[in-house]
Amino acid sequence: MPLRYDVPTPLEYFAALVQGDDVPLLEAAACIAHDEEPGLDVQQILGDMDQLQARLRRRMPADAGALQRLGALNQFFYGDLGFSGNLNDYYAPDNSYLHAVLRTRRGIPISLAVLWLELAQGVGLRAQGIAFPGHFLVKVLLPAGQVVIDPMTGESLSREALAERLEPFRRGGTEDARHEAPLGLYLQAATARDILARMLRNLKEIHRAREDWERQVAVQDRLLVLQPDAWTEWRDRGLARAELGHHRQAAEDLEIYLAHAAQADDAQAITSLVGALRRA
Repeated sequence: MPLRYDVPTPLEYFAALVQGDDVPLLEAAACIAHDEEPGLDVQQILGDMDQLQARLRRRMPADAGALQRLGALNQFFYGDLGFSGNLNDYYAPDNSYLHAVLRTRRGIPISLAVLWLELAQGVGLRAQGIAFPGHFLVKVLLPAGQVVIDPMTGESLSREALAERLEPFRRGGTEDARHEAPLGLYLQAATARDILARMLRNLKEIHRAREDWERQVAVQDRLLVLQPDAWTEWRDRGLARAELGHHRQAAEDLEIYLAHAAQADDAQAITSLVGALRRA
């Protein structure tokens, strides 16, 4: 009797990657594009990165120190390969799809950071992502301290430059937050799960701004696999499903939100919407 194998759906594949604590960032980030290109070969992307890593290692002396390895990495990534920010079309969804970023050498801070981090860690650098407000950053831990880098350009950022970038977000907070939150709080390492969530939320906002509800729902399916207790994501998926006319599914999502956010400012409005969806 022939064996039968069920091919996982793109969402099942993603769920399998992120179910444990040790999330493979590059692979999980690459398969986000499956919603747009179901036939995308993620293993090819991993293979392409392995080849780039091998090229980088060949040009690096075996006894190179951390600072020398960092310099060689930035020359390779920004100079030789020509990666940079896509300033002409910053909000294009392709900027969040790693296969497209590898092809065009253009992306946004977080997608460039995922590729840069893979190369950095491959040459033995203690590199981490930073979920900095408004602009994702990376850092490398060196014997003499840490270097914080803008993944759009490879530029290292001083404390003064970081504080200047942070100022608009501090001004937007409460008086207490402005005085109590030190810069170091914003420079903590982001986990792979944090990075993936931020990539997905970037895409979510792009699709929501375009009122592309089907794509927004697909992105939020992944967000809820990744962070099932992010209750506002249940709400936002429910609202997108309502826009699509999927009344029953929308009501179910919104009810889950209300069950965990009964005191939220929008609870009354969401309750009214659920009633209308159930009647519909």
